[in-house]
Amino acid sequence: MAWDFSTEPEFEAQLEWMRGFVRDEIIPLEVLDLDRPAYDRITAPLKERVKERGLWAAHLPPELGGGGFGQVRLGLMHEILGQCRYAPGIFGNQAPDSGNAELLAIGGSPEQKERWMFPLLRGELRSCFSMTEPGAGADPTLLSTRAVLDGDDYVIDGHKWFSSNASQADFLIVMCVTDPDVSPYQGSSMIIVPTDTPGVTIVRDIPVMDHPTHSPALYGGHAEVLYEGVRVPKENLVGNPGDGFRLAQQRLGPGRIHHAMRWLGQSRRAFDMLCERAVSRHTHGSVLADKQMVQDWVATSAAEMQAARLMTLHAAWTMDQVGASNARLEIGMIKYWGAKVLHDVIDRAIQVHGSLGFSGDLPLEEMYRAARAARIYDGPDEVHKATVAKRILRGYTPTDVPTEHVPTRAKAARERFAEHLDAVTANL
Repeated sequence: MAWDFSTEPEFEAQLEWMRGFVRDEIIPLEVLDLDRPAYDRITAPLKERVKERGLWAAHLPPELGGGGFGQVRLGLMHEILGQCRYAPGIFGNQAPDSGNAELLAIGGSPEQKERWMFPLLRGELRSCFSMTEPGAGADPTLLSTRAVLDGDDYVIDGHKWFSSNASQADFLIVMCVTDPDVSPYQGSSMIIVPTDTPGVTIVRDIPVMDHPTHSPALYGGHAEVLYEGVRVPKENLVGNPGDGFRLAQQRLGPGRIHHAMRWLGQSRRAFDMLCERAVSRHTHGSVLADKQMVQDWVATSAAEMQAARLMTLHAAWTMDQVGASNARLEIGMIKYWGAKVLHDVIDRAIQVHGSLGFSGDLPLEEMYRAARAARIYDGPDEVHKATVAKRILRGYTPTDVPTEHVPTRAKAARERFAEHLDAVTANL
């Protein structure tokens, strides 16, 4: 089947508008010291312009208020938005809200969509995806948070952390064990929990590399959360009991594609800074652009970024053709490859700037700190590599003698072509 990443001329025009809009209207916000009220005042008219262009919440189908773009067009869009961490929110598709809206669109009841999803899409609510636990990070089958059905309510007890945006959220979608007597893949569920429910304690926003002292109020942090006797109606269950892993995969697959394309946007900014510095900085008799080592950084970065872009678009195209569950190999590869490219390009850009790149006078040091997380969230590199390797190796059969063993192949070839070989010998 031929790959096709092309889009309509009308959408190309939208992409061009987004490039200018992000460059001229959103990236300048990075250098302002904004609190939440000021940020909301400035970005409200920007969000309206996005809505007027039909680009708001584009990850959802039109009947749910989105653009129904499909993964290829979404990927191209996220490549632009990834240049600035404020851009996704201004386009109504910031994590974790975009993934939670997709999850509710897939598994939510009509009542849940009306109460939670539509206000989320309108930007009236914020949400959190509460899955990771101190004892269950890369292996979600070790989740210990329990939800026990008691009459018409679920009672939740557990300890979560790195629950993105919990301290800013109006509701949490909690992954918990509802049936410990079956396989973890069939015994976990997702339940909507309003943040102000008694028993929910937002312990703290955990300091991390990209904001080590506090959690920025503009885009949420990574919270530690306690659930102690939290009681919610059983109607808050998303989908059916035991649907947790199925829903998680449907939520996380598209999210990984969006992350990978956003990383390309960040990589491109770093690459542009690298190249600008190379042609500008004069040292040891010539500009850096004349040094072979810097030329190698430029050429290697360009090739790696192009490879990552094509891999990501191919994964997005595969999802559009056969669905996320049938594109796990492609999604897994771009998750770890894209994270590596992001880190390495930013690292080279810092190096070519020397002490200036290491300083806060350029955005590179903040980009570098944020980039390090890409190798961990949504599954660490090692898990994705193991998954990819296992899927690839399924296509191979054990053999006592290597398939390419030359003596064995030679014997088989002589037997196959014996008649022709005998004729040649007879004519000698």
